[in-house]
Amino acid sequence: MESNRQKKIAGILQQDLVDVLQRAASEGGLKGIIISVSKVSVTVDLSMAKVYLSIFPNKEAEPLLEGIKSNKPLIRHELAQRTRHQLRRMPQLEFFIDDSLEYIDGIERSLKGEENPLENPDLLGKRKKS
Repeated sequence: MESNRQKKIAGILQQDLVDVLQRAASEGGLKGIIISVSKVSVTVDLSMAKVYLSIFPNKEAEPLLEGIKSNKPLIRHELAQRTRHQLRRMPQLEFFIDDSLEYIDGIERSLKGEENPLENPDLLGKRKKS
């Protein structure tokens, strides 16, 4: 369970990360790409922050995530400058792709389309993980 301090820091980081990443994307010439920070979770000792990103279109997600990871020191420095009056020490950042919306969309497509396992039980054999 997160403490109030962890939630507050996560909220501050989330807001500032959205600004930093969207500004970097627009200055970098990436048009038609939406980057949103869906969640930030901070460890108890405030030394690490896990950042979950939703990137649209999905085909651009992996290359963009690699670019973000390679620029992690610059992003961390920019965040430290923005939060210098609120945080003593900037947490280390770890970036991950948030694919929960993709997962939900896949379930909806399966239930609406011909891949409905409720109507066609033969599909259940394909979906079981070995």
